[in-house]
Amino acid sequence: MTLSPARVPASGARRLTTTLYGYAFLDDFVLLYPVYALLFADTGMSLWQISSLFALWSITSVVLEVPSGAWADAMSRRRLLWIGPLLTAAGFALWVIVPSYWAFAAGFVLWGAGGALGSGALEALVYDELDRLGAAGRYARVMGRARAARLVGTVASLGLAGPVFAQGGYAAVGAASFLACVLTAVIATRFPEHRVRPDDAGDSWVTTLRTGLADVRGDRSVRGALLLIPAVAAVWGALDEYTPLLVRDIGVAEATVPYLIMLIWAGVTVGSLLTGPAERLGPAGLAALLAGAALALAAGAAARSPAGIALVSLAFAGFQLAEVLADARLQHRIDESRRATLTSVASLGTELATVATFGVYALLGTGRAHSTVFAVLAIPYLVTALALVRGRAATARP
Repeated sequence: MTLSPARVPASGARRLTTTLYGYAFLDDFVLLYPVYALLFADTGMSLWQISSLFALWSITSVVLEVPSGAWADAMSRRRLLWIGPLLTAAGFALWVIVPSYWAFAAGFVLWGAGGALGSGALEALVYDELDRLGAAGRYARVMGRARAARLVGTVASLGLAGPVFAQGGYAAVGAASFLACVLTAVIATRFPEHRVRPDDAGDSWVTTLRTGLADVRGDRSVRGALLLIPAVAAVWGALDEYTPLLVRDIGVAEATVPYLIMLIWAGVTVGSLLTGPAERLGPAGLAALLAGAALALAAGAAARSPAGIALVSLAFAGFQLAEVLADARLQHRIDESRRATLTSVASLGTELATVATFGVYALLGTGRAHSTVFAVLAIPYLVTALALVRGRAATARP
């Protein structure tokens, strides 16, 4: 039986998106998320030791972020996508089998390495496969839905962690997390990958990295699209860590805090799902989106009420939507052979800017309410919106 040309792309797109959504869900379906800090404390780790573990995790991600993107352009991206979850699974196994400081440290190095291998490789593989099918214009919509699947996986893991932990303790949630990682790796093997890999032509990852960075220096549009990602993603990504403190400060009961946090994450999920209708926004539309979200963030935080938290949720929805659209802008501007490399460079910028935001938050938060700090940190988004408008005006000049 001969398939018609119209059905071949449809079948290929269905396989790609189904695999992607399953991969994204399981990759964040980690029952250890809400309890691993408790595991460290119950093992006898001091606050200093726990903080050093988190720092090691971040350092591993930062160090490997760009090299892993270059590897993804110099070898099979699908291979990296299934190796990464297996490294994370090995780290989780160490945590529950031989709980100790050095086992936790090794686990975070493995987890950081696993995450770095997938960063850049996933976006590059999805974009190139959609482009091969003539559907590159659907990239923002597809990745928005993938992010929504991740959020559903996170929420599901948070909901199941309690009863699983009550039944089997750390061993049970560790085993469930290990299994989820293994299943993620299995699903990753189903990703289609049709590109001719640069390693067939003899290019090394060092050459790929050097060429990719040269593209950034030489092409203003690529440089602008790359810098936009950390400008959009870093601040609200850091603020997310402080939302429980913001919510508690409005005076609600402790038992109400998780429900308002879920409201915020419901907004983020909605933002992910709106990428389809919004993917044609130009620079002016994206600037308006960022400015509106910034004003909602400042007003919501300053309100110090449950209604204000709803505005914060709306702001986070706008930031999530803008982040996916910024990623799509970058993917449309870079070459296939260096796609993962430059995506990882953008991710590195986001990591560094997020760490800087943590420092700014600590500085501003000394002696000030969390609502005040949230409102002040809306300002960078207004600056980014203004930069987008000015850039568009400069491009429009003859």
